[in-house]
Parts: sequence; structure tokens; C-alpha cells
Amino acid sequence: MKRTMKKYLKIILFLIILFNSVMVTYGQQRFPKPEFSSGYVTPSPTTLEPRSGYLEYADVAILLIVLSLASWLAIKKRSRRLITWLSVFSLLYFGFYREGCICSIGSIQNVTLALFDPVYAISITALLFFLLPIFFTLFFGRTFCAAACPLGAIQDLLVITPVSVPVWVRKTLGFIPYLYLGLAVLYAATGTDFIICRYDPFVGFFRMNAPFHMVVLGACFIGLGLFFARPYCRILCPYGAILNLMSRFSKHHLTITPAECIQCKLCSTSCPFDAIEQPTENVQDVKEQKTNLRKFIIAAVLIPVWMLAGGYIGSKSHIFLSKANSQVYLTELLIAHPELKDDAKNIDIQTFLASGKSFEQQVKEAEIIRHKFYIGSWIFGGFIGFVIGMFLVNQTIFRRRKDFEPHKGDCFSCGRCLSYCPVKKKIEEK
Repeated sequence: MKRTMKKYLKIILFLIILFNSVMVTYGQQRFPKPEFSSGYVTPSPTTLEPRSGYLEYADVAILLIVLSLASWLAIKKRSRRLITWLSVFSLLYFGFYREGCICSIGSIQNVTLALFDPVYAISITALLFFLLPIFFTLFFGRTFCAAACPLGAIQDLLVITPVSVPVWVRKTLGFIPYLYLGLAVLYAATGTDFIICRYDPFVGFFRMNAPFHMVVLGACFIGLGLFFARPYCRILCPYGAILNLMSRFSKHHLTITPAECIQCKLCSTSCPFDAIEQPTENVQDVKEQKTNLRKFIIAAVLIPVWMLAGGYIGSKSHIFLSKANSQVYLTELLIAHPELKDDAKNIDIQTFLASGKSFEQQVKEAEIIRHKFYIGSWIFGGFIGFVIGMFLVNQTIFRRRKDFEPHKGDCFSCGRCLSYCPVKKKIEEK
């Protein structure tokens, strides 16, 4: 009965979000407005966050409280119900009230720009929103994803009938967040754009004024999330890629059972994210452990090769990647079509002409930016090569497990498996 009620509540929440998105889209189709006056504010890589004063410290304090509560509820209290209610609060506060900004996911770009641009001064809020979840993840696992992230909450609350995905598909899709992370860092470091904020699929629902294509993107993620649980978190979130790595070193992590596992397998079937690892105590696994040693050595030796190959490929793509920079794009456009200088309708060109900057100076600045892309693309490609190499190394590592355990990197600490484990119920009955 309770499960049926939960499904009905999820369906109602989904319909409300869908209705709001349709109304926003309908309004924009009837009264189309220019992008610069739509109210959809994308954080600029050259300006500080708009919220200031004691309010920004209140946001940090609330984040700290939510992270502390989420860690306590997941590890000590072991309550899925309370974790869910805490995620609802985060969705309402950090999502709809704070309109998804500033968020820990987008703060990657603020931190990157602060490291590479001496002019940019990062706010304490952005820095703490980046560091606090990482700190908690190192000690308690991905409790930020469980109850503090509004993007995760809006997806988690709408999981109705999750399906299991083959292992090879999950591992292949799990590579995409690292690719997105590398691109986000590259574009932020060169002062080009904050692509994480620009293409946030749920910020349109939080602000109720997104462009049509962003409404469609968000609706697609929510629709997919009804069956493939947390699609953004699992196949795109760049901050999740960082937390995935940090969580593997967490000392205190959510455990499925508080006592001895009885091998009932209920936890494995209850996890919509396929994050439960099965026991490996059998003869075949022991034999595979011996044969994997040779594969491990080969894969480890090839990591530098993958990095060099990735760096080389990345450097060859720097011209294409640099075209996302408005200054580079404008310079190429003027070189290819000098007659556009007389186009009074082109705002970008007219803005350049009004600035008083000479064309030679514009070209020189564009060349400097492109050189930054060349170096950054080498690093970006090397990073992707390193990820590929480590992925192959990880496939050769044998881990002995006696019980069903959550994968520390993939587990969102949502607590669903806790309510399915019968061991806890037996202890309480005694």
C-alpha cells in the first residue's frame, strides 16, 4: 500500500513539473523574446556571483547542515524515509528558491577560472560549495548526492519503474562525465564559457523561464529518469565524476546491513542504480585473479601511451574547440568576411567597432586565446587518455567480497537498500 502511494506521489510530482514546463514553453512560443532579455541568467566567467552579504553565508551554513544530516541519516540513523524528506528540502531551497545557483556542480568553473585568471576573484560561497561536498564525500561517501543536490533530488523523486542496464553499457556511459568535466575546465580556464551552467537541464524548471531547447532537454532527462534512474547523475554530471573518485577513499560509508549478511539478494534488486556488488568468493574468481596480474601490468604500462595519444588528438582539435570562444569566432568571421564590418544588424561586430580596438589588436588577442586552447587541449586530451588507462587498469583488479556491498564510487547513499534489508528488522524484533 505504501509503495503504491509513493508511486502515485511521484506521478503527481512529475505531472506538476511537466505542466509548468509546458506553460513556460507555451508562453515563450506565443511571446518570443530575445535571449538577452529572457531573464535566463547564465553566470558570466568575468563577474562575481550576484548574491552577497549575510545571505551567501546562510547558504553555506544550510549546505553544511544538510550535508551533516545526510551523512548521519545514511550511516547512523539508516533511514531512507528521512533522507528522502531531506532531499525534498534541498530541492525546494537550493533548487526552486535559490534557482539552482550557486551550486556545487557549477562551482567547478568558478574554481577553475580563479586558478587561471588572476583578475577573477572567486567568492567564498563558490569555493565552499565546491569544497564542502568533497570533504564530506572523503569521509562519508556521496551523501551530497543523496540529499543535498537539487539536481539529484528532482531525479531521485521521480524514479517510478527503474530498469537494470548491462554492465558494459554502464561502464561506457560512465566515461562521459569525465569528458564533460575536461571540457568544462578547458572552457572555464580560457574564459570562454561556463558550459555546465549554460546546459544545466533542470535550471529551467527551477527558474521557470528557460529557452525552449532547455525545456525540451530537461523534459527528456526527466522522462528518461522514470526508467533509467538519475540519468544526469550517472551519464553526465562532471561533479559526480569527482565525487565518484573521492568516495572510493571514504572511511565511513553507507553499509547495506548493520550485521552479518544473509545473502538474500534483496538489496541488489532494490538499487535502481545498479550500485550493489555481489560476493566474489568462488573458485572461478580465484583463478581469474591469477590471470589478471599480467593484464594489470600491461594496462598500467600503457597509461602513458594513452595519455600521449590523447594529448596529441586533443592538440589537433584545439582549432575546432577554440571556435566556441566569442573573440576567436568573431575574428575568424571578420577575416573570412570583411564586408560584414558594414553590417549594422550584427550586434557583436558593431560592439567590436564601437570599442575602438584595432583589427590587428583583435587578431593578436585571438591568437593568444587560441594558443591557450592549444596547451589546454593537450592537457585535456592527456586527462582523457589517463581516464581511459585507469579504466582499463580497474578492469584487471580483483576485489574479494564475502557479502553484497555498495560500490563506493557509484553508490549515491540514497538508502533504498536499507529498507529492503531484512537483517535490520530481525534485530529490531529481538
